[in-house]
Amino acid sequence: YLIKQFLGKVAEDVKKVKAKPTDEELLVLYGLYKQALVGDINTERPGMLDLKGKAKWDAWESRKGMSKDDAMSAYITQAKEVIGKYGL
Repeated sequence: YLIKQFLGKVAEDVKKVKAKPTDEELLVLYGLYKQALVGDINTERPGMLDLKGKAKWDAWESRKGMSKDDAMSAYITQAKEVIGKYGL
C-alpha cells in the first residue's frame, strides 16, 4: 500500500512540471509505473488505429520481466530527472 501511495505522489509531482516532458520521457515513465504497480503486462496489444494505446502498451511490454521493486526504483530515478529538468 505504501508503495502505491509513494508512486502516486511522485506521479502527481511529474504531472505538475512547468513544461510538458517529451513523449519518449512520458512513455518511459508510463512503462515503469505500470510494471511497478501491476508487474508484467497482462493485456492484448491495442489495434492498429490506436497509436497512443500501442505506444503505451509497447512501453509497458518493454519492461517485461523487470521486478516491481526494480521498476519502482527506476521510475523514481526517471521521475526525479524529469522534475529536475522541467521544474515544478
